[in-house]
Amino acid sequence: MAATGRMNHELKRKAKEAEKNCSDPVELLRCKCLQRGANGIKGLARTFKIFDDDGSKSLDKYEFSKGIRDYGIVLERDVVDQAFEALDKDHSGKLDFDEFLIALRPKMNASRKSLVTQAFNKLDKTGDSLITTEDLKGVYNVKKHPKYLNGEWTEDQCLLQFLASFDSDDKDGKITRDEFDNYYSGVSASVDSDVYFNLMMTNAWKL
Repeated sequence: MAATGRMNHELKRKAKEAEKNCSDPVELLRCKCLQRGANGIKGLARTFKIFDDDGSKSLDKYEFSKGIRDYGIVLERDVVDQAFEALDKDHSGKLDFDEFLIALRPKMNASRKSLVTQAFNKLDKTGDSLITTEDLKGVYNVKKHPKYLNGEWTEDQCLLQFLASFDSDDKDGKITRDEFDNYYSGVSASVDSDVYFNLMMTNAWKL
């Protein structure tokens, strides 16, 4: 289940409010990303990947700064430097993509993490740690999709569009566990109540 318009609106509102009282540079960067909705962090990751010419899956401080600027996030230079230094745990002068995304994604409590894990495992019918259109068949019903009803799209096309809500920039029709977690960490940040989050996930994925 992708985030609804109402959820995204609420997430953006909360992130904007949180920014006003934010002094931590990493938290400030997180707020800026979440002001773009549940996919905000994924969008920054997509921008960073453009700079990864050598395929090292890491960024130096210059690339980090330029990526943030190119994504349209406005932060003072010293805040960007502080964020980089806080994220560069081993002081190597390089940021690992995966470690950066894990550090930036909003934290979920154990209950919510468990629900997200249950949803992923249910969707991953083949157990290969990837969700594909084949996995979704029989789990996600496209019969009421307007483009399926009018004959414009096949079932596979509807499923691919659904996967695109979670998928990274490569749009390869597969969702990794990291992509799923990144997405739902953004959705989680828009939902205050654990009870509502539980209800939402349980109803969406029939957990």
